[in-house]
Order: sequence, then C-alpha cells, then structure tokens
Amino acid sequence: MSNFQILIRLYQDYTKKFLNKIILAVFFSILVALSTSATAWLLDPAIEKIFINKDETLIFVIPLFIIIAFATKGSSVYMAKILMIKVAEEVKKKLQIDMLSSFIKADTQYIENKHTGKYISNLNYDVTHITGLLSNSLLNFFKDGLTLIGLITVMFLQNWQLSLIAITMIPFASVVAKTLGKRVLKVTTEAQEKSGELNKYL
Repeated sequence: MSNFQILIRLYQDYTKKFLNKIILAVFFSILVALSTSATAWLLDPAIEKIFINKDETLIFVIPLFIIIAFATKGSSVYMAKILMIKVAEEVKKKLQIDMLSSFIKADTQYIENKHTGKYISNLNYDVTHITGLLSNSLLNFFKDGLTLIGLITVMFLQNWQLSLIAITMIPFASVVAKTLGKRVLKVTTEAQEKSGELNKYL
C-alpha cells in the first residue's frame, strides 16, 4: 500500500467524520493569518502617524486595533489547537481499538512472528505520531501557510521593491527546509525502530 493510499484510508476511516471540526479549525487559522497580517499592517501607521507626525487623534485608535488583533490571534490559536487536539485524541482512540481488535482476531502464528514489544511500540509510539500529524502538522500547515500569504501581501502593499529582494530568499529557504525535513524524517524512522527494539526487553 502506497503512502497516498494510506492517507486516503486514514481520511475515510478515521478523520472524515470529524471534517466539520477540521473546517472550523481552518476558519480559526484564517483568523490567525488575518490578525497577524493586520498587526504587521498597523505597525507602519503607528510609527508614522503617532511617533513621527505626532497625530494625537490616533494615539488611542491604532493601539486599540493592535490589541484587538493580538487578542483575536491568541483566542483563534487556542480554539484551533483545542479542536485539533480533540480530533487527534478521538482518532487515536479509534486507531488503538481497531489495532487491538485486529490483534485479537489475527492468526496465532502471525502474532508469534513478531516480538510483543513491537506491537506495544505500534500501539503507543506509531499511533501517537499519526495523531501528532493531525494535531500539529495539519494545523501548522494551514495556520503558517495562510499567515505567510497574508504577510507577503502586506509586504508588497507597503514596499514592493524591498519585498522583491526579500522574496528571492524563498528558494534558498525551501532547499534548507527540504534538507532538514529529510533529516528529521530519517531520525524519526530510526527512533521508531529503536523504540520497537527497546520494547523487546521490557
């Protein structure tokens, strides 16, 4: 079974029924992106109007909007994380129940071919990584991706010349991130294997 087929199965069997909560978490991620972008947008007029032009009429208005933006960001991050953690825990419970059910129904010879520690590692370590993908990676993908789009938009609206210079660094950063991601994946795979080996002696 390919990785894509595994993802499709995970979606259909475990996460599809929580789609409404995931969509709600994406909505809060959009609020995070908008509030972060709004904060960046408000900093320029705050410095120019209040500190340089000494405009006293905006001395309360702009800070109030900045406070609202930060409050929106904080509450949205909290709600999005709470929703995704709940989904991840439900998926984790169902995965572990299904795995235990498969072990009970499995042939005795199949079970004896592997050490008990390997099954313990699968039930605990591997399932935790899968649910971590839901509660952290998926949320960060939407939250950070949308925030990046929002901040780049603000950059181009405020100063497109400097933005063009800054955006040339994105390919370099992508190469570094890809290399780092491969190393993290390798370390994670080795950690899973070592965990299975260690559980043999417990």
